[in-house]
Amino acid sequence: MGDRTYPVRSSPDGNLDLDRCIAQLEKCQHLAESEIKQLCDLARDILGAESNVQPVRVPVTVSGDIHGQFHDLTELFRIGGPLPDTNYLFLGDYVDRGYCSVECFSLLLSFKVRYKERITLLRGNHESRQITQIYGFYDECGRKYGSQNVWKMFTDLFDYLPLTALVENKIFSQHGGLSPNIDWIDDVRKLDRIQEVPHEGPMCDLLWSDPDDRLGWGVSPRGAGYTFGQDISEKFNQANGLTLIARAHQLIMEGYNWSHEQQVVTIFSAPNYCYRSGNQAALMEIDEHLGTSFVQFDPAPRRGEPAIGQPPIEYFL
Repeated sequence: MGDRTYPVRSSPDGNLDLDRCIAQLEKCQHLAESEIKQLCDLARDILGAESNVQPVRVPVTVSGDIHGQFHDLTELFRIGGPLPDTNYLFLGDYVDRGYCSVECFSLLLSFKVRYKERITLLRGNHESRQITQIYGFYDECGRKYGSQNVWKMFTDLFDYLPLTALVENKIFSQHGGLSPNIDWIDDVRKLDRIQEVPHEGPMCDLLWSDPDDRLGWGVSPRGAGYTFGQDISEKFNQANGLTLIARAHQLIMEGYNWSHEQQVVTIFSAPNYCYRSGNQAALMEIDEHLGTSFVQFDPAPRRGEPAIGQPPIEYFL
């Protein structure tokens, strides 16, 4: 069965100067509210046409969590290469925790509209109305725009982000992990993703689950999703003709980590997470032959960020 189709709306004003917007955002200067509205309208058309399992071609560079760390996102593009010269797959969690979620997501969204074939943006568990009201993005939007209008525009758009990607039909990518309700990739294609992330069920699991050393399915300490063992990963990969599951969602001190005898890789791309964790970040580069290599990087200098107190409270790292 094919993907559902979703209604999309055209932008009321197609005259948004994306190159100027990108140049402004690259200076860590947020856009005007009217520009955010145009950007979201344009992006909704593009994202609404994409699949729950968005196909991605190689070569491609895969990024894990960003979490509003703008200068580290700039460093990521410096190390991985600029768009449109490099193809990117981002695995979600663009917002919350860091101080510049507005600028990070605005920049990535501008790149998506400007170079839609060169960048794929998946949904993370933080691309959610409920989570962003707790971990910083809601407050940041109010502080920078004087109202929650921009927060509503962005969180409405989050519903359109694809849930997963499939790199050359061999590498299955999502933010979190697997689900006991999903045996086949086609099961993901049947989901209705245009909604807030549910508290349970397959859509929730894709964004919240984690690999584990224990076999089988387990109760997640996060309170959402599941833990899944090597037997689950091997069965899913074999049934679907996959070589690898590439995901994000977990702080990794070295920036990346293989698990389940290289059936699963976790990529984390926010160095010194929450400005205090001391971790490296990493990117995974997939070449034309589906070979993988990793580039690790350290935090960039944080220039011009406001001193606004401690980062938001953790549920856990």
